[in-house]
Amino acid sequence: MPDLSRHARQLRELADDLDAQSDPTDNPLAPHPDTLAVISGRHTSRGQINYAVPDALQLQRRIRRYHADHGIQHGDIVAIALDAFLRAKGYPPDLTPPKAEEQ
Repeated sequence: MPDLSRHARQLRELADDLDAQSDPTDNPLAPHPDTLAVISGRHTSRGQINYAVPDALQLQRRIRRYHADHGIQHGDIVAIALDAFLRAKGYPPDLTPPKAEEQ
């Protein structure tokens, strides 16, 4: 019988890493604390994303209404929604700052 202890250890390490990435909440759509920190950062650089989305979903109208009701900027609404979706699917951001070049 093959020794599977190495694989079991790797699976435990992977599970620990996944647990460390985000804290489960009662609301799966709650913004991650790291996401809120990035969005609220005064000097956060921003980039444009443009995707064709179905008109029937009325996403632009719904984003405008949410902004009017809650005061959250349009780009932040999109960032929070996409971040929550991608984290839930196992694609968290790498928020570690780049290492300075050693000389």
